[in-house]
Amino acid sequence: MKTRTRETYAKRLERVVEFLFDHLDDDIDLHRLAEEAHLSAYHFHRVYHSMTGETIADTLRRLRLHRAAVKLISSDIAIDRLAEEAGYSSVASFTRAFSGAYNIPPAAYRAKQTRYGSAAALRAHLVQQARSIPQELQMKNIRLEHRPAVRVAAMAHRGAYNDIGQVFDRLSIWAAGRNLLSPATRSFGIYYDDPAATEEADLKSDACLEIAEGVSVDGDVRVAHTPGGRCAVLLHVGPYSDLEQSYQWLFGVWLPQSGEEPADAPPFEEYLNDPRQVPPAELRTEVCLPLKG
Repeated sequence: MKTRTRETYAKRLERVVEFLFDHLDDDIDLHRLAEEAHLSAYHFHRVYHSMTGETIADTLRRLRLHRAAVKLISSDIAIDRLAEEAGYSSVASFTRAFSGAYNIPPAAYRAKQTRYGSAAALRAHLVQQARSIPQELQMKNIRLEHRPAVRVAAMAHRGAYNDIGQVFDRLSIWAAGRNLLSPATRSFGIYYDDPAATEEADLKSDACLEIAEGVSVDGDVRVAHTPGGRCAVLLHVGPYSDLEQSYQWLFGVWLPQSGEEPADAPPFEEYLNDPRQVPPAELRTEVCLPLKG
């Protein structure tokens, strides 16, 4: 079951690579790619990034440069035209990118007159790369559990996830001013975007503190609920700045092997201790991935 599920995920990403190849000149929308992969838009890019080792932007850059390389050695299309096709605003920027990828400037590459092969062979090569799955990593402690939705006071954060601490500070002050804080108060973060696919300034997240029924909110604070239902829960021990490594493992290794499907809900975190009271190495965070079923 696990092997078949992993293969299914690889086939889904294979379709995505084929779609990208056929739409290299288009503006690519992540929601459209998520539909192609039959995955929730909340989770598609993390699965893609973790399983392939590159972002969609990386893939597009690689595919466009690869296409340019093929045309360099199989046609006489001018280099400035190829630069434009590859999405670069100038020959100089195209040359820098191409040289960085191929260790040779495009003009010199063309001069070598080596051939990659037919367009069909190139397509087969690129699609085959979608089947490349990272080597097994050390298993981490994942538990499956039903987590009830928690009513929370939420304050929105826009920008780098590592900067959400300042929003938690504001929210804590708001709660303390209303006598809503106690040692038992639970805190959560809800993260709506993949930082590898979204501009840092556009990242959306919520800092959240548990509140009881009947508690009202005001100002920049709104009532929200953490996603409820079945979840895969990964315990991360260490600095918040290292959390992305756990996400990579959760989405890229555990999920494809698990036989599970992510639900159409964002991942969230529960913070089990207070960064103001323990050093970063001792922070304990539960990363929660909502699952179908």
